[in-house]
Amino acid sequence: MRIKRTNPPGSQARRTRLFAVTAGLAAAVALAIPAAGASAQDRATVFGAQQLTAANDAVLTADVAGTAWYTDPAGGELVVTADSTVSATEIRSIRRAAGANAGALRIERTPGTLSRFISGGDAVYAPSWRCSVGFNVRSGSTYYFLTAGHCTEGYPPWYADPAHTISIGPTVGSSFPGNDYGLVRYDNPAVTHPGTVGSVDITGAANATVGMSVTRLGSTTGTHSGTVTGLNATVNYGGGDIVSGLIRTNVCAEPGDSGGPLHSAGRAIGLTSGGSGNCTSGGTTYFQPVTEALSAYGVSVY
Repeated sequence: MRIKRTNPPGSQARRTRLFAVTAGLAAAVALAIPAAGASAQDRATVFGAQQLTAANDAVLTADVAGTAWYTDPAGGELVVTADSTVSATEIRSIRRAAGANAGALRIERTPGTLSRFISGGDAVYAPSWRCSVGFNVRSGSTYYFLTAGHCTEGYPPWYADPAHTISIGPTVGSSFPGNDYGLVRYDNPAVTHPGTVGSVDITGAANATVGMSVTRLGSTTGTHSGTVTGLNATVNYGGGDIVSGLIRTNVCAEPGDSGGPLHSAGRAIGLTSGGSGNCTSGGTTYFQPVTEALSAYGVSVY
């Protein structure tokens, strides 16, 4: 099974901010803009690992909601994506924070809003929201499912139907922000939990690599494929909800797809965290690496 979430726990203002994505959002196609404040010589410079780390830390410190970033070591630059809510003033503040390493930043604009996606695969229900199971997993003879950590905040119980009459079991692990994964235990033997994603048998797990062909399943948008475009990305969803170590892809997703599975050649790769765009005109989506969640909870796919 899989899950969708429509109302995360927390204040009403936080709910409004985090789920303001609509089906009408523009595609998350990155549009490069000139590196304001950086000379042509700066942009041609390949920056070293220490400078890129310092630039990464500076963007994190700037704390601008609606931004995501990852290091491109081959290009010697830090690629920063800014959504439509980020002002030119905020972009300048990011560059100021980077200081002498501002030339290492490549700023890209993306229409729409970077938000956490909610649902994917088979839907499951908490008392106040819906999310998606990513992968069914087990430890010995005990069975669980992995999903997004922003779905499991508050450790809610889970149900197989919107009327909350078919119990699945409790949340037994949750990590968000910082990470974005959670674990739910199957307590109801009447709820089946095959080790598949759609018709694909998941036989193992693997780390993503740039250029890897991947497929995502979501209850809102079904099956969509693409490639991994970056690793170790950080996304600032706002309000202190910053997640790092994410997989960046050009696979589209829409609200309702959170927690859903990303896989490649029968291997579990990631759990849908968030992104921008839609599946009509395209988008950018970020995924929590599944290997980290498997290790954290001592579970395995089957």
